[in-house]
Amino acid sequence: MPLSQSLTIAQVSPHRRTTRKPVNEFVARLSEELAARGHKVVRIGSGEPVKRPLTARPFDVVHVHEPFAPSVSAAALRHSVSLNVATFHAPQERVLSTQVARPLVEIFFGRIDARTVTSGATAELLDGYFPASYELVGPPADGRDWAAVADDFEAVYERVLARRHDPTGDPQLRARLARRPLIEVDLHMHTDHSGDCATPVEVLLQTARDRGLGAIAITDHNEVSGALEAAEIAAGMDDLKVIVAEEVKTAEQGEVIGLFLKEKIPKGLTMAETIAAIREQGGLVYVPHPFDRFHSVPDYEHLLDIVEDVDLLEVFNPRVMLTSFNEEAVRFASKYRIIPAAGSDSHVAQGLGSVRQRIHDFDGPAEFLEAMRDADITRKHKNLVYVQTLKFLQTTGRPKAPKRRVSNAKPARGGRPRRPVSARRTAGGGAGKS
Repeated sequence: MPLSQSLTIAQVSPHRRTTRKPVNEFVARLSEELAARGHKVVRIGSGEPVKRPLTARPFDVVHVHEPFAPSVSAAALRHSVSLNVATFHAPQERVLSTQVARPLVEIFFGRIDARTVTSGATAELLDGYFPASYELVGPPADGRDWAAVADDFEAVYERVLARRHDPTGDPQLRARLARRPLIEVDLHMHTDHSGDCATPVEVLLQTARDRGLGAIAITDHNEVSGALEAAEIAAGMDDLKVIVAEEVKTAEQGEVIGLFLKEKIPKGLTMAETIAAIREQGGLVYVPHPFDRFHSVPDYEHLLDIVEDVDLLEVFNPRVMLTSFNEEAVRFASKYRIIPAAGSDSHVAQGLGSVRQRIHDFDGPAEFLEAMRDADITRKHKNLVYVQTLKFLQTTGRPKAPKRRVSNAKPARGGRPRRPVSARRTAGGGAGKS
């Protein structure tokens, strides 16, 4: 059944358009059928610019054919900021991609949001080298025509597009929040209740106030005791609120943060079970450092499995080793329209507030989520080697958390002076503001 909406689609072939190849025939006939249905189709072939057309206008779908390296299709995956559908045609191994350039190819293949093949033999070959789910959409045969092929691909496009988040949110609530003062928020940090951190709760709170933060999320590893302690102390403050949170290690699918929690979620559950536990407490699902291959993160396939359940995606974390990891997170959040967020991931007081978002003041998860739709993310340079060395010196050779202490622990000074804002309360409850 044809789609009810007109899409903008890029069809990318690894060959020059004038070359007589089965892949080119497939791309040409599919493009003609899609265009006849009212879709805006742009074809790109070898020898033609790739980056400029893919970044100069928004595409709903970038459909790449045979995206093995090196090719224009692989380049399209490199530059695309849209949802990507890939079709693999020939059932022959590409030695350069499967052996020589495999690590690079895996990165680009990790940007594919739906994979299709034109034959079962191709699916079997691909699954052996790049395990994933491959949907069979073959060329016309046995009574099928190009209209049927186009029907199948429209269904693929529709399924992928349906996974994007609705960016509308609650405009009326955001309008009310816009009348409130702006505060700065750091959404990812640790205390000595984490096994790899030695910063006492009191030191963290004093540092947060000194650095002009109006709200912080304490996200200790597999523990909420530090966040609960901080929230109790912050309840007596009028200029700092604490979001009780936890960075939970799942069984095999990496870490996920629950924001606005009331009690500890045990580690070792599946990702689905962990998300369900967050929801049961009325919390929000926040995925930290999603593409940092040096952290425990969900792989791309697992991230796609939960994309509808993610409320916020961490698009900047100053502790990741490579800038490209943060850039990949920005790309993913953008194409799935997930609310972007950021946190210092501080394990020492000196790193606190090195990245923050400026948002309108909030009470509870619903207001926080709407406030984050209009967030401005800013960052202050902190030398990664410096803060990692401090973490090493403070934690190595000391007893495991909880309640590990640093000798003569003091708040880390610095940052912008605090501007007093009255009538702030601990996040997660209380009467609404207007």
